[in-house]
Amino acid sequence: MTAGIRAKTLVIMPAWNESESVGSTVREVLAYAPPCDVLVVDDGSTDGTARIAAEAGARVIRLPFNMGVGGAMRTGFKYALLHGYDQAIQVDADGQHDPREIKRVLEGLSDADIVIGSRFEDRAEYEVKGPRKWAMIVLGGVLSKISGTRLTDVTSGFRAANRRAIRQYVAHYPAEYLGDTIDSLVVAVRSGCKVVQVPVNMRPRQGGTPSHHPLKAAVYLVRSGLALVFALTRKKSSPVGD
Repeated sequence: MTAGIRAKTLVIMPAWNESESVGSTVREVLAYAPPCDVLVVDDGSTDGTARIAAEAGARVIRLPFNMGVGGAMRTGFKYALLHGYDQAIQVDADGQHDPREIKRVLEGLSDADIVIGSRFEDRAEYEVKGPRKWAMIVLGGVLSKISGTRLTDVTSGFRAANRRAIRQYVAHYPAEYLGDTIDSLVVAVRSGCKVVQVPVNMRPRQGGTPSHHPLKAAVYLVRSGLALVFALTRKKSSPVGD
């Protein structure tokens, strides 16, 4: 890669109908993150997400219909591999991932292939209750055992990948519900990728309406369990070279 032509870091921002927040999130990333390119993957939005993201300075890929976070992220990783980026990091378009924390997450790649920004470490103020909390405790325990390192927030989408992990994701990244967090992590670890976590602070959504409902929380618990079972029954994939 030639210096000055392309940043080595790609920020991948999946977005579905995030017109209220995507513009400010892109601008914050460009202002506060280390030098990077921002790719917004418009996941079949029906509002002005794509236009607003482009006006804010992002590169935009528009998917023809909603594919979910997994499909959007797989598109982003393919873009990163095709264009020769050394590292990529997911940042949510709703502004919950603080762009000021991007540098901290990326720094973890000096000793790992995948870095998770954890909401539940020393300096984090994020709190969950009920079924979601139970699911995260179980998932964290199982994934910690598989990875050989303590992981407390395996459903966090605030995560970075080096070139080796990008190639792994392009080859095996799942698109199923929670596959972008749980399944992708299990497959990557089983393929030889090293995973670590770093503490980060999360913010409230900067736009849109969060969904909090007891029934949805219970459904999350069931789906997360099924996602874990599905991930553990996958065949081990071949290691991806450096």
